[in-house]
Amino acid sequence: MLNKTRIPLWVNIMQLLLILIMLGQVFMYFFNHELLAATGISVEGVPMLNLIYEMGARTLVMALASIYVIITQNPKQYLVVLLMNILREGQEMIIDPLFPILNAPASPTVDFIVHVVIVAIEIWAFVKVYKIAKQA
Repeated sequence: MLNKTRIPLWVNIMQLLLILIMLGQVFMYFFNHELLAATGISVEGVPMLNLIYEMGARTLVMALASIYVIITQNPKQYLVVLLMNILREGQEMIIDPLFPILNAPASPTVDFIVHVVIVAIEIWAFVKVYKIAKQA
């Protein structure tokens, strides 16, 4: 049964886009090693495959948790997923420009700016949902 608390549509759309990105990453980690290799990541050997599959499994769990909160629309649970998104994207904001992948579609500076915008939107969503959770 869906929660009666109303999560703003733009927050749900943002979360759906993040889910699609995560599921794309999961597909790449598990099934598209050619694309992964094109980024400059070695996919040779058991230790590397272990790390790749672990990343895929962790990303899949993050996507499943995100799908769950989209379905339940529970603001307190949504806060956990939004915090997870902020922390993940916040780390990527630093890591991606410092260690760019070979087939990166943007320069490290542009990548940094894009991540700043994404994190700002996620923080805005977190604040909005926090206010809803406080009222519930």
